[in-house]
Amino acid sequence: MLGGAIIGFGNIAVQGHVPAWRRRRDVEIVAATDTRPGQRALLETHLPGARWYDSADELLADTRLDFVDISTPPSSHGPLIRRALERGLHVLCEKPLVQSLDELEALRAVAEGARRVLHTVHNWHYAPIVRRTAALVREGAIGRVTRVEWHTLRTRPAVTSDGNAANWRLDPRIAGGGVLADHGWHVFYVVQRWIGEAPRSVSARLETRRHTRWSVEDTATVRLAYAHATAEILLTWAADERRNWAALTGTEGTLELQDDTLVLARGGDGTRRWPCPPALSGGGYHPEWFGAVADQFLAEVGGQAPRGANLDEAALCVALAHSARASSLAGGRGVALGEVGS
Repeated sequence: MLGGAIIGFGNIAVQGHVPAWRRRRDVEIVAATDTRPGQRALLETHLPGARWYDSADELLADTRLDFVDISTPPSSHGPLIRRALERGLHVLCEKPLVQSLDELEALRAVAEGARRVLHTVHNWHYAPIVRRTAALVREGAIGRVTRVEWHTLRTRPAVTSDGNAANWRLDPRIAGGGVLADHGWHVFYVVQRWIGEAPRSVSARLETRRHTRWSVEDTATVRLAYAHATAEILLTWAADERRNWAALTGTEGTLELQDDTLVLARGGDGTRRWPCPPALSGGGYHPEWFGAVADQFLAEVGGQAPRGANLDEAALCVALAHSARASSLAGGRGVALGEVGS
């Protein structure tokens, strides 16, 4: 039985992580902390046997711990990860892991030196429709993927656990940006697995289309260029509806992700449809998706799975987000990956 603790006891932890941890028999969440003392009542409700700590430093001194699950806003990730690794703890952390490649590589070195796992929550890999799409691509159902289109449409960012508080997602000092930081990370790692090669350049425009008083973008259009494929991505908090849609074009057919339904079309073979609930737009917590993330994290901790692939994905996400911002500042011109500093 491994002992774990949650740092940051907000919506994603309470509604996404805790239900998945409670289903396991090989892990016990024994402690939690949050900068908001009022979250202690939620801990007593959802994990009545766990101990509350008033600070992350006090929690990290708990000798019962084997790992921490960091679910705090992005600007705190790097310092918390480093302190946990230096205490000899494995770390599972929400996305975006960090905001620069220099910081990521420094933390990778700390993790390797401590012989501990550092793993990012890439939970959209485990959405049923994304999983089935990836399997069909691997099987060659549409041949080689040559184009991906992806739309994430939202009317607003996700709310915080305290609906009356300022939403940290709108503070660039905390979130690192707007819709690109919040949703782009997921799209980047999903599309990368479908296309299966490293992107060469990024073109992007970050805009505030509707919410003009915000200091972060509410819309991002991003184009990724590969040697043999392209990806066109639209992310927005300024839509009139909440929906996800994607399409993959291959040399032998197409796959269309209609939020909760997958449609395969292959020339004269007609079409096939698979219901894949829940819808990608159906909420941001998905404990069943997080459960698969926990499986992979614990497999790395236990030595049943090799370490490093997840961090490589995270590094790509950092590089793509950074290049997208550089491209937007340059009027949308293409920026080669690695052309700008980290």
